[in-house]
Amino acid sequence: MNSPTLTSFTAQSLEEGFDEIIVREWDANLNLDTHTHPFDVSAYVVRGEYWLTVGEEVKHLKAGDFFRLARDVAHAELYGPEGATVWVARAN
Repeated sequence: MNSPTLTSFTAQSLEEGFDEIIVREWDANLNLDTHTHPFDVSAYVVRGEYWLTVGEEVKHLKAGDFFRLARDVAHAELYGPEGATVWVARAN
């Protein structure tokens, strides 16, 4: 599969019912303790890497990875030494 562009990611996300698209830039070594979001997320890691912890499961996400997270699911995030850029589609 080819890497998406922000335009194609946005178009597909809107088609799937997401209603907000943002570009997030995360700082190097940022550690976000367990929290939730009041929206569903579909995301694509553009640059860098991070670890997403949901319950006992830890996913190592890096550039080129897609992931989804349902609203109100408790999770923690730890960003790598380069930080990360993530395209995020939200369904509010």
